Amino acid sequence: MAVVTTVEDTFRQRLLDGLAASIVQDGYRNTTVADIVRRARTSRRTFYEHFASKEECFSALLTAANAEMIRYISAAVDPKAPWQDQIRQAVEAWIACAESTPAIMVSWIRDLPSLGAAARQLQRDMMEAFVEMVQTLCDTDELRAAGVRPVSRQEAVILLGGLRELIATTVEDGGRPTDIADVAVRSAIALLGPHA
Repeated sequence: MAVVTTVEDTFRQRLLDGLAASIVQDGYRNTTVADIVRRARTSRRTFYEHFASKEECFSALLTAANAEMIRYISAAVDPKAPWQDQIRQAVEAWIACAESTPAIMVSWIRDLPSLGAAARQLQRDMMEAFVEMVQTLCDTDELRAAGVRPVSRQEAVILLGGLRELIATTVEDGGRPTDIADVAVRSAIALLGPHA
């Protein structure tokens, strides 16, 4: 079945891509609507036909990026693999996503909270989607047979918050997300693995 893309979808995607390119080049805070439309090769009028503000465009970009990240991570995990391998696959997929767009990842972590109350619900919704992903990935027959218990919401938040902060500080300090792969995998295995 072919996916039908409308002209409106194309313009919207171009604007999202323009914002993403501007974040990579100049950072979110230094990006203006003029920067977005210049990179999207469209007009301010077109921008405002799709988004009420730069913040709304940013929210749409992050929503799409995080949904894709969840799909990618979920697809990367083989539910029949040994439990340690499943955790490694999930963490390495998370890091691969961060590696592919480190500026967007850091902007999500640092800039979204700075938008205040308007962005708070979006931030919570995104975290809940990742918590649900972790809980789903950790609730398999293979993991239960290995003694891995279901992951609580609090444990998932600790894991995700730690990974996010470690990636952000690594990138901000000039490193790459892959620099933290081993410690991230070991930490996730220690938190999620079987406990006596």
